[in-house]
Amino acid sequence: MAEIETAEIETLDARQLSAQDARAIAELLVKVWPKLEKPVEVRERQMRELGQGYSGPDIQAPRSFVIRENGIVIAHAAFVTRTILVGSQELTIAGLTRVCTDPSKRGMGLGEKIVRPVLDLVDQGVFDFSYFQTTPQVVPFYERLAAVLTTNRVVNSLAVDPRAYPFWDELQMRYPADRPWPEGVIDLRGPGF
Repeated sequence: MAEIETAEIETLDARQLSAQDARAIAELLVKVWPKLEKPVEVRERQMRELGQGYSGPDIQAPRSFVIRENGIVIAHAAFVTRTILVGSQELTIAGLTRVCTDPSKRGMGLGEKIVRPVLDLVDQGVFDFSYFQTTPQVVPFYERLAAVLTTNRVVNSLAVDPRAYPFWDELQMRYPADRPWPEGVIDLRGPGF
């Protein structure tokens, strides 16, 4: 398939996400991950909640990036801002989340186009790293974008069981691969994203 060269990326502030945009993103999420316990209404609510409670600098405010075709969202990526503890070092990260492309549009370069704005924020120094979970099948995609697997144990000290694994996917990655990454346990200081 040919790459979509002219795909325009829209930036949506997660703190002010409209009901219409939340619904459009939720419909794509359900199309990509059709889980019975997460119908469109649940995904829509989760999208509206993504930016709630954020009180840091505007430049680090949680955002969604979307590409539309004929008004329909065909690609999406978002990030949450989190200050995590890795060993004894605090890092402010862009927690990459909800990255997906309409299955009928895969192979057109939309995945990289939609993730790149988050990685650019790291390159510009807005965040120390981008950090995220993924599956083995998707690792090569992120490696091509200069991300690398992390092997640190991950916890959430704020959870009922702080030692429980806070993510649902089995692997974690960070961007960029060429910066030093601390050793030790990663405390997400909040739920998985």
